[in-house]
Amino acid sequence: MIIRKLFLILACCLVTGIANAQTTYVVVAANMKDAFIEIQNQFQKENKSDLKVIYGSSGNFASQIMNGAPFHLFISADEQYPLELFKKGKTVNEGAVYAIGKLALIASRNKGIALDDSRERIADAIKKANKIALAKPELAPYGRASVEYLKAINLWELANTKIVYADNIAMAAMFVTTGSADIGFTALSIAKSPSVTKQVSSAELNDGYQPIKQRMVLIKNPTPDAVRLYEFMRTPKAKEILRSYGYSISN
Repeated sequence: MIIRKLFLILACCLVTGIANAQTTYVVVAANMKDAFIEIQNQFQKENKSDLKVIYGSSGNFASQIMNGAPFHLFISADEQYPLELFKKGKTVNEGAVYAIGKLALIASRNKGIALDDSRERIADAIKKANKIALAKPELAPYGRASVEYLKAINLWELANTKIVYADNIAMAAMFVTTGSADIGFTALSIAKSPSVTKQVSSAELNDGYQPIKQRMVLIKNPTPDAVRLYEFMRTPKAKEILRSYGYSISN
């Protein structure tokens, strides 16, 4: 009887150890990288967890989840992809909007292209630019918003032939910071990143596109750490970090 009890205790300890050691896979939209690094650091000060964080385009992540990728938490750049996954039965629930993003236009400081949010100045910047970086609209919500914005201010035809497409919004910004493009459309959160600010000038774009509501969802059978991180994203600490990167916070 004693041996049996000892066996059960050891078995329970083994299962608990495996659960505690389980890696949590978190996929995060590229526009969130700098903000999420700060959020993750704050979270891990309070929670000892094994997180594997992957950054990229929301469209690619949604496709991978549909095909069975073993992710636990999806922090998207829009609402469309998470809600589609929910309808397909891939998530715990509809999730929650954690932030509302904004677009920014950036220009390499070496190109001498002045920026502000007026149509006239943006048109002038497009005329001076040889290449314009933009995230693929079929993969990146900020790419879709960029196209929507250019069409709304009747500058799509002027810009269209100069556009070079990036797989995600962070890569679109990198095209500008490395000199591969003269100007580019990116997320305000990326434009406000210290490493990017040193190399570009920027203009915040507030109108001409639908609000970019960013939703997160827990994938079916999430780890305990995924659930804790999901809840942490809704805390005042996380919201303060998001605001510092230019996001608006929905109630």
